[in-house]
Amino acid sequence: MTDARPDGGEAATETDRRSVTARIESLPDPDQLFAVVGRELRTVVRTRAYAALAVGYAALVVALAGAGGASGFLPLTLDLLTYVELLVPALAIAFGYRAVLGDARRGELDVLQTYPLSKPTFVLGVYLGRVTALLVVVLVPLLLVGAVVPFVGGTQSSVLATHAGADSAFLYLRFLTLTALFSMVGLGVALAVSATADSVRAAIALGLGFLVVLVVGLDVGIVAALGAGVVGEGSLQWVLALSPNSAFRGLVLRTVVGAVSTSSVRAAVPAANLAGLAIWLVGSLALSIWAAWDD
Repeated sequence: MTDARPDGGEAATETDRRSVTARIESLPDPDQLFAVVGRELRTVVRTRAYAALAVGYAALVVALAGAGGASGFLPLTLDLLTYVELLVPALAIAFGYRAVLGDARRGELDVLQTYPLSKPTFVLGVYLGRVTALLVVVLVPLLLVGAVVPFVGGTQSSVLATHAGADSAFLYLRFLTLTALFSMVGLGVALAVSATADSVRAAIALGLGFLVVLVVGLDVGIVAALGAGVVGEGSLQWVLALSPNSAFRGLVLRTVVGAVSTSSVRAAVPAANLAGLAIWLVGSLALSIWAAWDD
């Protein structure tokens, strides 16, 4: 004996089935995603400008590490921290400001739209391909100079008067992990610039503008707000989490420098800083998906 369906039951069931199918089809297709990732990686490898940037960045990292003496993992981290804050956003903008715009100007986006390729799949594929290349460029030189530390200066650090003992490679790996996260956020911002700009000049202007805002503008604004009394000292750590550079710097000082200090390094609220970086990354990718092309 079968249960009787009310009128319209079969139609409602078919509608629900189509709704579920539509939701599944809207998710990024793995095969298409990896195809876009591979395409972006090939583009980066074949572009000489990116190779020149990679070589220049690597040479600068080696020079900075050599000038600092590489007397330990903690001193090396402190020597590189400020420069990483400046160089990583610049590299991210360079790697991503034309990622989507270039396809649009060459007419490739028009071709891609004739395929069953969703915007999320395309944007995530472009992002993953570009960020993979960026992470290689950023992290490999840092790994190489870190590998030299045990043979040059050892791991005894005298940088901090409150130093409690020898630093270790694990602290430097923590710095590299945070640098990778910082790079991912920077590339997300660059991709949003590329997706929203309608010309190369606009992309360059937006990219440089965002670079100035990320590296200097947000921090200066927070300091000005603190001086004007808009931001209180008690809430400063939370407000600093809104700036990617400040969030990255605070995490390094709290989780790397603070780990070997006998005094508390109150440079950040780690959970808030991680949340701030995550908001920048997710927000940038969402903007990129929305602006990639007109539906």
